[in-house]
Amino acid sequence: MPQPPQPGWSASLLRRDLSARAHHLARTQNLLHDIHPGSESVVIFGRDEQGRHGNFHPASDTTICANPAWLRRLTKPHTASRRSRARNDWQWMELDSANSSDALLMNIFCHPAVFNGHTLAPAVANLLNVDPTAQPCFGINPGVPLKHPRKGRSKLPPGLTDRTEIDLQLGNLFLEAKLTESNFQTAAPRLIERYRDLETVFDLTRLPRKPTGAIQGYQLIRNVLAAYAAEASFCVLSDARRHDLIETWYSILTAVHRPTFATRLKLLTWQELSTTLPQDLQQFLDAKYGIVPKTSAVRG
Repeated sequence: MPQPPQPGWSASLLRRDLSARAHHLARTQNLLHDIHPGSESVVIFGRDEQGRHGNFHPASDTTICANPAWLRRLTKPHTASRRSRARNDWQWMELDSANSSDALLMNIFCHPAVFNGHTLAPAVANLLNVDPTAQPCFGINPGVPLKHPRKGRSKLPPGLTDRTEIDLQLGNLFLEAKLTESNFQTAAPRLIERYRDLETVFDLTRLPRKPTGAIQGYQLIRNVLAAYAAEASFCVLSDARRHDLIETWYSILTAVHRPTFATRLKLLTWQELSTTLPQDLQQFLDAKYGIVPKTSAVRG
């Protein structure tokens, strides 16, 4: 088996490690898979004739397939979708990728020992500070209110929002999942200045910028503004080995100048979350992702 990455690994190094782990699982368990063309040889899993899907823990996969809303989450086509060499009727989907953070999220929160169909496991609910009866909702679009684009208009027309996506909602908590993504996106100031609550929430002079003037963490800024508009809390779920993503999140946090709202913004690593999970799921996360339990409090 490949060795676990050392702290502070880049996105590229983590992708290579996950690819090596996926190759190993695919070969040793004879799982249906294909290879995304590219230097890092990302493994794409599919559902084989026995109904197995190598990207999902068997128990999580069973509950996903039994829930129509969760199952629809698996039908979003991969950006590089094509006819597969492994099977002619297999179209790649985004959550088929061994590097998918959304698949990792569903592996955890769709496991029947984490969510039994009615309530969350007490340890998970306590760690996230949510009501145990919160129902996992994946891929929601809460809407981020925009300023009216035309000058001279004083009222904001209803429905004028940016449909940013939130990976998971648990009651009053929004969660954004990250794994091997390179960054949280950058954007020109004019795109960020469209948002109604931007200056209410952020000190614009403290937002991280590139030398070109582009603002870093564009995705996080939208997510934070979505949580503010919905009067919700927001948590970033990141791999503890991705120091770069964690640092970007904290740079966005330091620009929030509403203290009462800032207390609702948090960071949790997959490693910390795994301490609350059942043994079979911990073993799966270790083998497939190199994620091993690490105890720490949710940090704001």
